[in-house]
Amino acid sequence: MARGTRTNLATLAGVVGENSPVDRPVAGGTPTNVPLSELAPNPRNPRDDLGDLSDLVSITGTQLQPALVVTRDAYLRLYPEDDTKIGLARWVVINGCRRLAAAANFGRPNLDIIVKDEVAKDRETLLAAAVIENVGRRDFDVIEEAKAVELLINECGTVDKAALKLNKSKAWISYRRSLLKLAPELQTALRKGELAVRTARSLAQVPPEAQVQAWAAEQQREHTKPDSEPTPDSETRLPARTPVTAAKVTRTFRRLEADPTTLAEALVDYLDADGLQTLIQALTDRH
Repeated sequence: MARGTRTNLATLAGVVGENSPVDRPVAGGTPTNVPLSELAPNPRNPRDDLGDLSDLVSITGTQLQPALVVTRDAYLRLYPEDDTKIGLARWVVINGCRRLAAAANFGRPNLDIIVKDEVAKDRETLLAAAVIENVGRRDFDVIEEAKAVELLINECGTVDKAALKLNKSKAWISYRRSLLKLAPELQTALRKGELAVRTARSLAQVPPEAQVQAWAAEQQREHTKPDSEPTPDSETRLPARTPVTAAKVTRTFRRLEADPTTLAEALVDYLDADGLQTLIQALTDRH
């Protein structure tokens, strides 16, 4: 494989999974170093593309964190139909598929692992572990994240159970799911960074057939001077926004009885990196 290239799970599965003699590590024990040929990537990984692996090139010399794996038997108890996908591998990597791909990509022959079969006690727990590893990663875009959350909800059966598995609020999950209501063109634009997340959130409230036109109207408004701003068709106008004041926000927080941790999580979800820096500076100035 070319150095630093994007790697998908199907390609990686062809690199690992062949049998070789090696002692089995104790489940839940200290990290054990094993050949790549004994490891298979999780066929149920919520992401299809592992992204650009160039940021992991240092794995050839140092592996900072062991990969979390489950034994072949534990995995196949949940997904017997995946037998051919994991080949003859003894362990299935649940957290650390990018590390596994990077090791194969850059020529590292082995990987440090920790075996925890309790992660495979049921399908919900296994999928939640894979989702949790990817949530918040810079190379895990918001649409991938939303699809992963939707997969977990389908597996768990309810939003409440999925939220509990991820240790996230229902509002956090609702926000991610709303992005799946976007038209395919807008989902692509969002993944490319051409569409701001906050704008996408508003567009998701527009009927699907009118979303692209609504985005075009929004872009036109942003690039038109105020004295010549066109009036878009009412069916494609984004939902009207009520002016926000500090007093209104305070009343909302009081009504919700939000604790500091929940407030912090909500603000991280709502603001981009620049917005968070502005918030931190504003709080510092008022301290």
